[in-house]
Amino acid sequence: MISFKYFKLLVAALLMVAGSAFANVADFEPLTIAYKQIPGGDLWAILSARMEAVPFNFVATLLFVCAILHTFLAPKIQHWAHLLRERHKHFMATGKRPVGSVSLRAECLHFLGEVEAIFGIWAIPLLGAIAFYYDWHSVCNYVDHYVNYTEPVFVVIVMAIASSRPILKLAESGMKWVALLGKSTPAAWWFSILTLAPLFSSVITEPAAMTIGAMLLSKQFYELKPSLALKYATMGLLFVNVSVGGTLTHFAAPPVLMVAGKWGWDTPFMFLNFGWRAVVGIVVANALYYFFFRREFSRLKSLTVSEARSEKVPFWVVATHLFFLLWTIFNLHNVPLFLGGFLFFMAFLHTTTHHQEKMRLRSPVLVGFFLAGLVTHGTLQQWWLEPVLTQLKEFQLFLGATFLTSFNDNAAITFLASLVSDFANNPIMQRAVVAGAVTGGGLTVIANAPNPAGQSILSKHFKDGVSPLYLFLGALIPTIIVGTALYI
Repeated sequence: MISFKYFKLLVAALLMVAGSAFANVADFEPLTIAYKQIPGGDLWAILSARMEAVPFNFVATLLFVCAILHTFLAPKIQHWAHLLRERHKHFMATGKRPVGSVSLRAECLHFLGEVEAIFGIWAIPLLGAIAFYYDWHSVCNYVDHYVNYTEPVFVVIVMAIASSRPILKLAESGMKWVALLGKSTPAAWWFSILTLAPLFSSVITEPAAMTIGAMLLSKQFYELKPSLALKYATMGLLFVNVSVGGTLTHFAAPPVLMVAGKWGWDTPFMFLNFGWRAVVGIVVANALYYFFFRREFSRLKSLTVSEARSEKVPFWVVATHLFFLLWTIFNLHNVPLFLGGFLFFMAFLHTTTHHQEKMRLRSPVLVGFFLAGLVTHGTLQQWWLEPVLTQLKEFQLFLGATFLTSFNDNAAITFLASLVSDFANNPIMQRAVVAGAVTGGGLTVIANAPNPAGQSILSKHFKDGVSPLYLFLGALIPTIIVGTALYI
């Protein structure tokens, strides 16, 4: 039977009450706690001791699990919202509701079914529980000193710049030459985008590559209305390929960035140990899926329509956009610099409106909100992730990192691995944990930071939203292929 202490914590999380009713509890210092060592203790004994030392660990992980379960329910919630909207339209047609009115219940359900909003929503009860169990000062101290929101802000800005018309035209022109080798059929565009865009992530970072890849797939492939199975297979490939495609260098993929400096990894090391293997895995996975869906690709060929020639973007406009993109990437660890650059970018958009399309910030902002919520929750999972990683042998660590990445951002997995003293002088374990983290980065929307960006762009092609189960199945075979290439 659950103890009153844990019942009190559960009530605190569910009520979302801020206050200082338990101000006598010790200060909230989630990442500096020196847990008691248990020599020879099994995993459960270690976790039990840590939960006993910091009972709030129970609430933090409970809410994290609730957020994960919520992501799996998102498509169903979207379906309910759709039914309520249709019902409201019927009521308007029959005069039972005023014409032009909006169903509040449908809109609220739609928001709750937005995958990009889920972790941000669940951050509210988390911060409320911290305030209730500790005090409001602890909430402020936690978000100010323990949670790093640089990556969410960076993703918002790099998505906005990478989705601009000049950048997309530049990327599309480059991939067009490769697609011409296959006579520019839908299959040729599909293969070109799913191969080149992920490899670009080793230079322009994963969020930018994901944005470009997803937007080009939306235009060149998803608009042709492929089958649902091929839609999920393509999204799964995109997520997996981008996750491993950033391993050709040591500075572009977040899970690699977390360990490269501490473990002394540079670009030659990454290419020799990870990069060329990732390329092999990407090409083999793409080829296998193409062979499996070859008949459908042949059918899609007849649906291709010639596109009206669009106005060319002047070279100086493209070059300026590229400069702002590279400026953001180069200063990705310095928020004032890349945020200031973005303000100048917005001014440039305003002065060159006739060469631009209207900037749509909804998707980038929602993705940033998702990542901010994810890091707010994920930072508090160190108490159980670290002992789990240290209990595993080499192959177990590879599989464990792959599995854990599915339920936590892969950068968080490698960050915690960099804190484990047992890994400091063990290159075999180092490579195993990073290989596992990038391998599992496509299995779920929360496994890799750029995934929400791709899902946000492509979700309009799925009637009731993206199913986490079907996404997992679509990404499973590519995950096995790239995992084999990276590990063997």
